[in-house]
Amino acid sequence: MKKVMGLLIIVLFGFPLLFGVVWAVGLTRAAVSPEFLSDMPQEIIAEIPDLVDEAFEEAQREDVITDDEARLWIKAAADTGISPKDLMRETGLLDWMENELSDSLYELGEMLRGKMRPRPIAINFRPLKEALLHEKIDEYMVKILENLPPCDESGNQRWLDAATDHEDLPPCRPDMDIAREVIRNERLKAVNDIEDEIEIFEGHRYFPFGVTRMVGLFSYFLFVFPLVFIVLGSVIASTGGAGFMRWTGLSLLIGGIFPFLSALITRNIISFGYGLWSFDHSGRWASELSDLFIDKVAWLGHMVISRLFTPVVVVGGIVCAVGLLLFILSFTMHRPQ
Repeated sequence: MKKVMGLLIIVLFGFPLLFGVVWAVGLTRAAVSPEFLSDMPQEIIAEIPDLVDEAFEEAQREDVITDDEARLWIKAAADTGISPKDLMRETGLLDWMENELSDSLYELGEMLRGKMRPRPIAINFRPLKEALLHEKIDEYMVKILENLPPCDESGNQRWLDAATDHEDLPPCRPDMDIAREVIRNERLKAVNDIEDEIEIFEGHRYFPFGVTRMVGLFSYFLFVFPLVFIVLGSVIASTGGAGFMRWTGLSLLIGGIFPFLSALITRNIISFGYGLWSFDHSGRWASELSDLFIDKVAWLGHMVISRLFTPVVVVGGIVCAVGLLLFILSFTMHRPQ
C-alpha cells in the first residue's frame, strides 16, 4: 500500500510538474540567453546582404521565376547594373545594419553575460528611415523604369489604380511624374509606420551579474515543486536510504525522459515543417518570389528553432542523467542489517 501511495504521488503530481518545469526552464534560458538575443541576430545581419544578392541573381533564371510580368521587372532591375547589396551600401542601410544595429545587439549580449554594467539600450531607426527615403532609391527606380517598355492605355490605368488600390504595378514605363508619385507615396507610407526608436533593454540594476545568470538561477528554483512530490513519494514508497535513492533516481530518469523526447521531437517536427512551408498567394507571381526567399532563409528558421528548443533538450537530459546517477549509486549503499 505504501508503494502504491508513493507511486501515485510521483505519477500524478511529480511527473506533470517535472515535465512543465523542464520546458519552462529550457525555454526561459533560451529566451534570455545572449546567444539567442544577441549573437544570432548579429549572425543574421552579417548574412543578409549576400543573401539578398544571391536571391536576386537566382531570380533572373527562367526556371525560377516563370511569370512574364515578374521577369520583365527582374530583367529591368538587372539591366541597371546595380546589385541590391550596392544599393544598400549607397543608401547607408548597410552601414546602419553593420554598425549601429550590430553594436546595440553586441552591447545587449555583453550585459546579458554580465560583462557590462546594465543600462537602457534602444535601437535607433531614424537612419533606417533616412536610408529608405534616400535619393539613390529614387534614381534606382527611375533606371528600372527606363528599362521597361512604354505603357499603353491599360498600363497607365493600372499605374493610376495602384496608387489607390495597392495593386501590382504593371511592368511598363508610365508618365514619370505619375511613377515617382506612386513609388514615393508607397515608400512614405511604409516608412511612417516605423518607430523612430525602440527600447530593447531597460537595464535594471537588479541584475548586476548578468540577466542570463540571474534568470537561470531563479528558474532552477522551479525544480523545488516537482522535487517535493518526488521526494515525498519516494520516502513513502521506500525503505532505507538505498530504496529512497532508487525511487528518486528512477522517478527523475523516467520523468525527465518525457520532456527530453517531447522537446527533441517537437524541434525536429517544426524544423521539418518549416522547410515545407510556403506562402499562398492564390497563384499570383509573388508566390514564386516568396518560395525563392523562403528557400534562401530556410537556414535562419532552422537556427532559431534549434536555439530555442535545444536548451529544453539539454535540461531534460541533465534531469535524466541525475536520475540515472542516483539509481546507480543506490546499489552502492549497504542495506540495513
